[in-house]
Amino acid sequence: MAADGAGSWRLMWSPVPRRDGLRAFTRIEEDRAGSHPGVPHIRALGTMYRFDIHYPGDVDTYPDRQRQEVKDMRVDGRERRAAEGETWRFGWSWYLPAALRATTSFTHVHQLFASGPGGGPLMMISLRRRQGRDLLELNAHHAGVVVGATDLRPLRSRWIGVDLEVGFARGDGGRVRWRVTTEDATAVEVERDGLDTWLGTQGISPKWGIYRSLKDTARLNDAHLLLKDLRAHLRT
Repeated sequence: MAADGAGSWRLMWSPVPRRDGLRAFTRIEEDRAGSHPGVPHIRALGTMYRFDIHYPGDVDTYPDRQRQEVKDMRVDGRERRAAEGETWRFGWSWYLPAALRATTSFTHVHQLFASGPGGGPLMMISLRRRQGRDLLELNAHHAGVVVGATDLRPLRSRWIGVDLEVGFARGDGGRVRWRVTTEDATAVEVERDGLDTWLGTQGISPKWGIYRSLKDTARLNDAHLLLKDLRAHLRT
């Protein structure tokens, strides 16, 4: 995705599952409540990461939801977070099988999360069911804006590419660009500026995996997703 403005991009993080395994991340949020002991939920498998979730067996420490996620980028052995005033471009490839269904409550598959006092979810990409439609949706949660959405059905059971560019700033100084592609088409490409894209005090970290509510029981079952080609660039 072309970027506006001056500056160039520096590759900061590009883990290789076979080489780095789960050491690519600094936090592994797998079966935090010990609800499903002895069963692996997050694995590095050759060129990709696999996330499995089991219903109803897997329950988070918050008992109304399930969570199998990885968080933070490990760069040169240390955690690297996005800082206020920085612009980052995150990219990856997803395989979202049909068994991982969109829900009317929440099923997040990516989050940007703020650490420190006043922190919490900044934005998320979700499998969201709205008015009978299954969508892949980017919600700038802190700013109160749905940046974009696209029909989930043609993205199922195939590799798709995702690019998410965020300028992290308070007030109306932030901006977001989001693009999702298949091998033969662009499913969605949107840009939004004038957003508040900062909260917390200790930086912003990406998360990937499956994080879903247990409320929409009719649409829950065992499921998995695959993730590869992770990379993060910083504008310099």
